[in-house]
Amino acid sequence: MKNVNVTLRKRKLPSGKITLYLDFFPAVYNPKIREFSRREYLGLYLVSNPKSNMDREMNLENLCKAEIICANRLNELNKLQIYTPFEQERLRLIEIGEKSFLQFLKETAESKIGINSDIWKYAIIHFEMFLKNEDIIMREIDVTVIEDFREYILNAKSLRRKNQFLAQNTALSYFNKIKATLKKAYKKGLLQTDVNAMVESIKEQESQRNFLTMEEASRLFSTPCKKDIVKRVSMFSLLTGMRYSDISKLTWDEVQYSKNEGYYIRFKHQKTNRPSTNPISEEALEFLGEKRVDQGKIFLDLKKWDFDRLIPIWVKDAGIEKHITFHCFRHTYATLQMAAGTDIFTVSKMLGHKNIKTTQIYTKIIDEKKRETINKISFK
Repeated sequence: MKNVNVTLRKRKLPSGKITLYLDFFPAVYNPKIREFSRREYLGLYLVSNPKSNMDREMNLENLCKAEIICANRLNELNKLQIYTPFEQERLRLIEIGEKSFLQFLKETAESKIGINSDIWKYAIIHFEMFLKNEDIIMREIDVTVIEDFREYILNAKSLRRKNQFLAQNTALSYFNKIKATLKKAYKKGLLQTDVNAMVESIKEQESQRNFLTMEEASRLFSTPCKKDIVKRVSMFSLLTGMRYSDISKLTWDEVQYSKNEGYYIRFKHQKTNRPSTNPISEEALEFLGEKRVDQGKIFLDLKKWDFDRLIPIWVKDAGIEKHITFHCFRHTYATLQMAAGTDIFTVSKMLGHKNIKTTQIYTKIIDEKKRETINKISFK
C-alpha cells in the first residue's frame, strides 16, 4: 500500500489573513464532502505581519495546533502499513458496520419519483417510528430487527387516515421497500449477511376490485354529474384505463396523431416512471375537449376532493348500488376489455403493468362472472 504524504501549507486570503491547510498526496477520501480531495482546510488562520504580542502568540498557537493535526493525519493515513491484509480487512468491516442503515435507506429513496416516492417516504417514516427516532447502524441489522419491524408494520396505524390501521397490502408495500434496501446493502457489501433472503415477506391480500358492467357504465354516461369536469375525466379513464395521477398531468403535446395509427397518447406513468404509447378512440378524444394553443395541461384546476365527493353521488343517481371510486374506472376498463376478448398481454401494456401477474387478477374476475351465469338457464 502506498504511503500518503501530508504537508502543512499556507495560503494568503484577500482579507490579508493566512489560512492553514493540509496537502495530501495522493488524494484521500474526505467523508465530509464524500469525494477524494488533495486539501483539508483546518479553520485556523495566521495574522500576516503581526504587530502585537497577542497576534504573535495567536499565530504560534494556531501553527502548533495545525502541526499537531498534520502529524495526526499522517499517522491515521499510514498506520495501515503495520497491519496484515487479514487485519486490514477486519478494520474495513468494522468501519462499514458503523455506517448508518437509516441514512442508506434515505439515500436509496432519493432516486425514486412519482407515487413510488411517496411509498418510500412513508416506509421511512414508519421505520423511524419503529426505531423511536434513533439511528441504527449496519452491524445492528439482523433478522430479529427486521422481523420485529414486520410485526410492527402489520399492526401500525395509517399516517394518512385517522384512527385507521394500515391495510395489509399497504404494509406489504412499505415492508418491501425495507427489504429492497437490505438486498441492495448486501450486494454493495455493507451487510455481511443476506438478511433480506432470511426474512419472510408479508403475504399479499387479494383485494376486492369493484367495477361497472357495460350496462352500468352506459347508465352512468347517461346520468348528469354535478360537475362536468368530473364526468369528462371519469369517462376518459373508463375508456382508456388511465390513472387519475396520469390524467391530471396529461398535456396536449402528449396527444398525438398519425395517419396510419390514428390518435394515441405518449406519456410516462407517474407511478412507475415507465413510458407508454397508448392508442385512444375517437370517443375518448371527445372527452378531452377543444385543443388549446398553449399545449399545457388538458384538464386545468383538477381537485381530487371533487372526485372523491361527487362520484358516489353520481353513481347513486345512476341507480348503481356499488361502492365506486375513481380508480374503479380503471378496473372497469380492464374487465370490460378482457370480457370483450382483448388478450391479457395487450391489456397489461395498456394499463402499464410491470408484471403480467397484476393483470391476471382481471382474468379471475371474468372467470367468476362466467361461473355466476351457469344457473341462469334452467328448466326447473
